[in-house]
Amino acid sequence: MFKTIRFPRLRAPAGLTPRKRRAMALCCGLFVLCGALSATAFRRQAAATAAVPDSWGLSFPEEGQPPVGNATPELLASYDACFLGDVGKPVIYLTFDAGFENGCTAPILDTLAAEGVPAAFFLVGNYIADQPDLVRRMVAEGHLVGNHTFSHPDMSRIADPAAFEKELADLEALYLETVGEPMPKVYRPPQGKFSLQNLETAKALGYQTVFWSLAYVDWYTDNQPTREQAMAKLLPRIHNGAILLLHSTSTTNAEILGELIAAYRQMGYEFGDLKDLLSPGRTGD
Repeated sequence: MFKTIRFPRLRAPAGLTPRKRRAMALCCGLFVLCGALSATAFRRQAAATAAVPDSWGLSFPEEGQPPVGNATPELLASYDACFLGDVGKPVIYLTFDAGFENGCTAPILDTLAAEGVPAAFFLVGNYIADQPDLVRRMVAEGHLVGNHTFSHPDMSRIADPAAFEKELADLEALYLETVGEPMPKVYRPPQGKFSLQNLETAKALGYQTVFWSLAYVDWYTDNQPTREQAMAKLLPRIHNGAILLLHSTSTTNAEILGELIAAYRQMGYEFGDLKDLLSPGRTGD
């Protein structure tokens, strides 16, 4: 991709004093060095940009330790995005994505209330339109409701900033109409699909993008994991600062949530409020 730049051999004009020759040689050397450093910086920036995926992904090199994302925390932070909390503290942030209602959200809310655990729910347009009472209950019980877009598209394919903004703004308007207060400025891309332009646009709109550091395949309603399968995925990979993604459409999640919370607490973890990870003003406070 990159070609080596060969500079011509420079010859000093005749008649220069030794001192001027040395000064000229030094200037030429600095010019070449600056060019080489600029080329190196450009290659690194281009490589980093090329390495950014269009869909969020994780690897778990060591159980019980924070995973490695396919975009670095530093890169995400530059766009006001994150996927982890403080990895120095045994705190878990519980989040749910909801594309529709499957009869599981009320039992989930019951468990959260009984256990005193805060959560964040990332909702789409049809959910808020169809389940206004559940949405109002989430807010009344202190949970965070985040923007999961109005129509749940592949946001990585939306290059037009106006179209991107409309997906968030339409949901904001519906939330305001339903709840009576502005929607918190926290966004999760559907299916974790994103682009750097998406992240930049969300940041410009005042949004903080929140991915996740632990999830499992729980979204197929006709092929739900067993309790044992769920625990085998969710317990060994938990870690400090985890942002845990579950789907509130999952009957398994609704059934095991109380047991899962108790197991995490027995392992020494506490449950934090995702609001505490957001920049000031994102929740309207």
